[in-house]
Amino acid sequence: MTKALFILNELINEDLDWISEKSRKRIIQAEEILIHEGEEIQALYMVLTGTLSVSIKPLEDEELARIYPGEIVGEISFIDNRPTVATVKALEESVVLEISRWELTSKLNRNMAFAARFYRGISMCLADRIRGTVGRLGYGKDIEEDLDDNQTINPIVLHNLELAEAKFNWLMANATY
Repeated sequence: MTKALFILNELINEDLDWISEKSRKRIIQAEEILIHEGEEIQALYMVLTGTLSVSIKPLEDEELARIYPGEIVGEISFIDNRPTVATVKALEESVVLEISRWELTSKLNRNMAFAARFYRGISMCLADRIRGTVGRLGYGKDIEEDLDDNQTINPIVLHNLELAEAKFNWLMANATY
């Protein structure tokens, strides 16, 4: 389950129209750094195509994770407005949907219904990430490995998965460069 689907599941068509209008597709070349560790970000990103790598300096830039299409990047720093905790670079030519921090913050401040939907989606995304992290770190065993996907995904999100995927595909097709 990609993280963007948690957010897209919460958004309505009007929200998607706004995102499509205010965001832009950005091509990231192989080895190009999208986010530098320790810097403030000016956008929130959704990976549309390609693969990105996450690393941190304290581990001598060892790769911690890979990010694939449908993942959200920069959401933690967007939420807490602090510098980033990791470096994110493209492993291959990739395309991200870039939503300006200023545009998004302005919309969130003006439209409480949008804000509620957006923050609920981000919360679901972060909760899923925390569960996965705890599972990987807890006793050296993935606590979710014995559960099938239908038990690990919020049932409401699972029910709307096809619609969320359609929303993702619509954004891919309608956002401009």
